Amino acid sequence: MSRIGRKPIPIPKGVTVAIAPTHLEISGPKGTLRTPIPPGIRFRLQDGVLVAEREDDEAKALHGLARALAANAVRGVTEGFVRELDIVGIGYKAEVQGRRIIFSLGYSHPIEFPIPDGIDVKVERRNKPIPEYQMTLIVSGIDKQLVGQIAANIRSLRQPDAYKGKGIRYADEVLRLKPGKTGK
Repeated sequence: MSRIGRKPIPIPKGVTVAIAPTHLEISGPKGTLRTPIPPGIRFRLQDGVLVAEREDDEAKALHGLARALAANAVRGVTEGFVRELDIVGIGYKAEVQGRRIIFSLGYSHPIEFPIPDGIDVKVERRNKPIPEYQMTLIVSGIDKQLVGQIAANIRSLRQPDAYKGKGIRYADEVLRLKPGKTGK
């Protein structure tokens, strides 16, 4: 039995779960998410707890996955997910205009990044202990996969430099900088 798959998912107040043969529809205060159910897995709701069960051992590999996707959907409609990115570098900046972000990342042209539905992006100018940090981008939404993918797409616009650390990085990312020519 999968250790993760066996864990019950507590359903908080204000969250409703509709179980269909192919998907779960989870509604809460922040919105509604639809999670697919892999073949061979079924969910049942009892006493305010959602439990994932597998019908046979052919769905063994998908048991924990299905439970994790359902748990992420429950957490997303109640709390939501947040991913923070730091923009590091002189002259590097971002500005939100409507449903798009305009980046100035040291290229010869500004970069326009569209913000998809269900995602909110805020730009904060922070004074952190290290003076080179200039801005923080906060990506938030109810779908964990979409929030993570948008954050990864934004980071790929200008990945951190291996020598100076300039670029876009996750706020909790630790970079190991290379010493350069004279740093032997």
